[in-house]
Amino acid sequence: MTQGRPGENEAEASVTLTLTPSVTERIGASLAAVDAELDRRYPGDPGTRQPVHTVYVPGDVLAADTARSWGDQALGLLDAHAPDADALAAVLGLDDALAADVHARVRAKLRREPVEDLRIDFEDGYGNRPDAEEDAHAARAARLVAAAFADGAPSRVPPFLGIRLKCMESAVRDRGIRTLDIFLTALMEAGGLPPGLVLTLPKVTYAEQVTAMVRLCEEFEAARGLTPGRIGFEIQIETSQSILGADGRATVARMIEAAEGRATGLHYGTFDYSACCGVSAAHQSLDHPVADHAKAVMQVAAAGTGVRLSDGSTNVLPVGSTTRVHAAWKLHHDLVRRSLARAYYQGWDMHPGHLPTRYAAVYAFYREGYEAAAARLAAYAADAGGDVMDEPATAKALAGYLLRGLDCGALDDTEVGVATGLTRTELEGFAAPRRSALTVSAS
Repeated sequence: MTQGRPGENEAEASVTLTLTPSVTERIGASLAAVDAELDRRYPGDPGTRQPVHTVYVPGDVLAADTARSWGDQALGLLDAHAPDADALAAVLGLDDALAADVHARVRAKLRREPVEDLRIDFEDGYGNRPDAEEDAHAARAARLVAAAFADGAPSRVPPFLGIRLKCMESAVRDRGIRTLDIFLTALMEAGGLPPGLVLTLPKVTYAEQVTAMVRLCEEFEAARGLTPGRIGFEIQIETSQSILGADGRATVARMIEAAEGRATGLHYGTFDYSACCGVSAAHQSLDHPVADHAKAVMQVAAAGTGVRLSDGSTNVLPVGSTTRVHAAWKLHHDLVRRSLARAYYQGWDMHPGHLPTRYAAVYAFYREGYEAAAARLAAYAADAGGDVMDEPATAKALAGYLLRGLDCGALDDTEVGVATGLTRTELEGFAAPRRSALTVSAS
């Protein structure tokens, strides 16, 4: 007698059930509120571009050519201290096989789009000024932002641009609200809020301060006839109270909830947070244990919410002799690499000299892994198997990795398309699957 293969006669097989359809319906009804809550709280990543960095410029320093100027200064430093691929590889420890490509791509990026996200600072980097002076600078910033977006040249206007206002603490609250009002009002009078507008709320200690920011956004939208929810903002995590509240609960999760869907990011503030925890100035860094703890809490709180994460900055500037520049570059490069490996795909840069190492670290990170990621995703998409058994959640991570590489210029559409056999639209489908697809797996 010949025995058929498993599943050969499945169409003829019959199954017997004990539970009636009404049981399934009752279970579904009992969990309907939970289903709705999951969809509300954990919508997943928005699937839009995330900048690899935020550049920090005081409000009185901003100029029409700030982004282009930063790119030119970065190119000048690269020419002076790492003029070719071998020199850059020696400084940063890049793989020889990657060095030429990375060096060329960094130079091209600094010419084409030197800054991805520009934050005009009216907080610590700006300080306290007479009201008339800050009023004038806020209005001027809005005019420059409006003109930049109207210009549209990638080398002159970053895709993302906005202000960091003063915090919601009583001493500076009124000033921060006034600056926000002046800036947004001037943008509206210049033609409307630009699509890449970003606002940053610093030094948040209580969820109620986030709620206050929400109310401000609502009032402005209503007064100006904007679509409800049009204005979002980042929350900067710079105090211990933003991680752990007086009641012992993780405050940052409450802040995301208090934002009522308007929070776009959580940005770690390296130096304020470290100082708040008593870390001495010489040891305040992105890789200090207190920083790792805070960012781990931020990461778990934000997971699945669509709120993105950004690491902070280093204050060691690549200036002076070649020896000093190389040491600062190596430090910055290694910190960026460390952040990328820990799924912090964005950070803050405080000096034009940080741009070469920001992009070198980012480009090497994506280029060294894209072939393996593309092959795994291609095998998953074709259900071809291989030496790694991937699941929907891993396919999501693989696609997200490739898309981030494409967005920043580390990868090209053609090479990723050839390696995966997938279009950009198909990659986006894997990167943002429905929740039900992620929960059904082989495990």
